[in-house]
Amino acid sequence: MRLLLLTPQLPYPPHQGTTIRNFNLIKHLAPRHEITLLSFGTPEGLQNAAPLRALCQDIEIAPYPTRSLPQRAWTTLTSPLPDMALRLKSDAMHAQVAARLREPFDVIQVEGIEMARYIWNLDVGNWKLDNAPTSSSVHPPTSNFQAPITVFDDHNAEYVLQRTAFESDARRLTRWHAALYSLIQWKKLERYERACCQRARHIVACSDADANVIVGLENHKPAIINLQSKISVIPNGVDTEFYIPSDAVCAKPLADLALVFSGKMDFRPNIDAMTWFCDKILPHIRAEIPRAHIVIVGQKPAPRILALKRQPGIEVTGWVADTRPYIADAAVYVVPLRMGSGTRLKVLEAMAMGKAIVSTARGVEGLALTPGTEALIADAPEEFARAAIALLRDPERRRSLSRAARALVEAKYDWRKIVPEFDQVYASMVRLCAS
Repeated sequence: MRLLLLTPQLPYPPHQGTTIRNFNLIKHLAPRHEITLLSFGTPEGLQNAAPLRALCQDIEIAPYPTRSLPQRAWTTLTSPLPDMALRLKSDAMHAQVAARLREPFDVIQVEGIEMARYIWNLDVGNWKLDNAPTSSSVHPPTSNFQAPITVFDDHNAEYVLQRTAFESDARRLTRWHAALYSLIQWKKLERYERACCQRARHIVACSDADANVIVGLENHKPAIINLQSKISVIPNGVDTEFYIPSDAVCAKPLADLALVFSGKMDFRPNIDAMTWFCDKILPHIRAEIPRAHIVIVGQKPAPRILALKRQPGIEVTGWVADTRPYIADAAVYVVPLRMGSGTRLKVLEAMAMGKAIVSTARGVEGLALTPGTEALIADAPEEFARAAIALLRDPERRRSLSRAARALVEAKYDWRKIVPEFDQVYASMVRLCAS
């Protein structure tokens, strides 16, 4: 088939969640389909993306739009659209998409909610937030144009991410401003994400949990389109040939007493996770094991993350070329996430590397693991600390969790097994349209 993919950033190098998913989808779809990619990026980034260019029939980029903080604040107060709908508003991208829609693509795949505006005209003046859409496919530019199948790959249940952020921050007076922002975005995203899902011919969610809350969107008003009938779950995956187990923690001093967390460290759920862990959990661990320490690995650490370096037992690396040595050089991988949605690629990478994991229930939400078999689950600070302490003191228990985690990702979460599920979606949609 001829596929047109819209991505919010050039999916190379695959160093964070969205780019990892998008690059691997393209990598494993390209042998069977002809892919045209429209994305935001820079000429230099495209020039350095030789592996991506080799996979795609054509790539066209638009420059990233910019918005100042005052502009964001103003639209937060005045626009009916959520921040995610305005973040990548670009006349250049609108023109590129409009031109491409005159070509005979079989499938248009929208990767993430930021790109939805370019297919379904989701903008003030072109739609009403509370009304049903008039069509579930792109508007044909000519009367004899056969509209392609539209697939919306909803990477997260975005309104749930903002709802959980509100619920977490609302408990703390010092975070009231963040809680207010999330409350506003949560309510706007409920309506916007519902409109995106209604307009798509098919929706892909990354987990059963996300699929359930997406289906729940239609309960906010009388059901217009049965979302449950057009949603598939295709999870995030991992390259099990790139992320491989290390037989033991490596040569770094005190590796057997090291904890590690990896992720994009200006991402709000990650910031919350690490500040909560370092303030409420790590002191309990160090009271029992004084030389226990955490390594926080990831690009663009926010000021609140950088400030953690002043506390004993905390290392913040910033950007690293390869996270694998840092994950290998730790005894336990921690996932103290309290907000967010979707499935965490960082967890799949740690599982593929055979790391013993301690996580909140939110941190492994959507993954088909068994608590106590592939990971230990704890939500209260003292309980989380006890689980981490137990693993630091018990190498054999770590090895047991390691083997089970690796076996699970090999069975269920290898990209080579996951991406062909998109072929099944395309084929079923073609049959449905032909009937």
